[in-house]
Amino acid sequence: MAPFIATTSTFFPFSYPYLILCLFLLFPGQIAEDHHPQDNHVIQVNSLFAATSCNSTSQELKGKSYLKLVHKYGPCNHLQNTNTTLPDHADVLRRDQFRANSIHSKLSGSNQLKGTDAATLPAFDGSKVGSGNYIVTVGLGTPKKDLSLILDTGSDLTWTQCEPCVRSCYQQQDPIFSPSQSTSYANVSCSNSLCNSLTSATGNTPGCSSSTCVYAIQYGDSSFSVGFFGKERLTLTSTDSLDIYFGCGQNNQGLFGGAAGLLGLGRDRLSVVSQTAQKYGKLFSYCLPSSSSSTGFLTFGGSQSSSLNFTPLSTISAGTSFYGLEFTGITVASRKLSIASSVFSTAGAIIDSGTVITRLPPDAYSALRSAFRKAMSKYPTAPALSILDTCYDFSNYNAVTVPKISFLFSGEVEVDITGILYANKPSQVCLAFAGNSDSTDVAIFGNVQQKTLEVVYDGGRGRVGFASGGCS
Repeated sequence: MAPFIATTSTFFPFSYPYLILCLFLLFPGQIAEDHHPQDNHVIQVNSLFAATSCNSTSQELKGKSYLKLVHKYGPCNHLQNTNTTLPDHADVLRRDQFRANSIHSKLSGSNQLKGTDAATLPAFDGSKVGSGNYIVTVGLGTPKKDLSLILDTGSDLTWTQCEPCVRSCYQQQDPIFSPSQSTSYANVSCSNSLCNSLTSATGNTPGCSSSTCVYAIQYGDSSFSVGFFGKERLTLTSTDSLDIYFGCGQNNQGLFGGAAGLLGLGRDRLSVVSQTAQKYGKLFSYCLPSSSSSTGFLTFGGSQSSSLNFTPLSTISAGTSFYGLEFTGITVASRKLSIASSVFSTAGAIIDSGTVITRLPPDAYSALRSAFRKAMSKYPTAPALSILDTCYDFSNYNAVTVPKISFLFSGEVEVDITGILYANKPSQVCLAFAGNSDSTDVAIFGNVQQKTLEVVYDGGRGRVGFASGGCS
């Protein structure tokens, strides 16, 4: 007897269209998976890389208390010059890990506060969080001097380098602020109760020099500022100015990208947010641009979007600088991942403008990585980039299809495509998320995933809001 040979016509004695219909009915999940473009982004590979020139946004913003925001290492930052050596991606991610480690250490209570002495600093190890990545320009003093400061929601004390730089000042592009040339500057005495508030704002017990209060703050990358605690006039716009307490740095070293200091937007009583609460109601918002060659904004006292999705601030940040959130889940290509609720509730989560890459609990990251790798299986893989372990080689592609990713809180926040991928070069483009090493480490909603969102911090009502398309 001749052997039985199975052919297509043997099992499906129909024409080709009927074959497709039968396959669809038999295996709907496999066939339909590629027919939901709303679940995916299609992106041109060359758009993943920032331009070498600034594409400044000409967006009209509502209200008057807003500032242009730029990336510390981008062409829109006027502080950069041709002699500036920019860190490579591996170095940026290495520093970012320092910051994440510092946040975990601070929230776990492992930092030991020590007394400080202006003569021996920087021998201290208090609040080590790490400086941020975005810069705004404000006015300080009377007459005002424009200073470019790093925006940081994970820090509280606002400070700038000050003449005469008794110990040392790092190189900055703006002229160093001179308090002696301002008619509105005043030192804060050691006996002032606000001096003692520096302990919670900086993580270090204040010092005293000739009856003047001395602050000290150190960051996760070992950058630091030490100086006199003072009061000065802060000018945000031509119509908005008010007095704040700040640090006037006399001994400063670090990797601040040419900025003059830091603008603290945390939750402590000495942050700019708390000090201006009577005027702005602890309400501010920002939008981080899609790339370092674009601009965003920082605004006080209001928001730009009318379609915000709010979620309550959680108690994770009680007694700290940080703004806590309550993650409840993650979706990939519109499908909610199977992650136990206890994975998110064990350590909690915060949102932070200064952390680059979002950190997730180990089990949550594992689920995200698996789903993403499955969706991207047709693309060749590439070596890991520092903390990023899921990378692809797009050098032979003009465009790629990437699954959409959303965070679930009390609502849903979709991550922009520019917040899903971190591009080193066309042959090494990585998933822009990382896992924490321990399930008890707090999750961190980083700034890459916040790109193009307007993020509204409403401290007065205890909530944070998100709106897509806040800037480009």
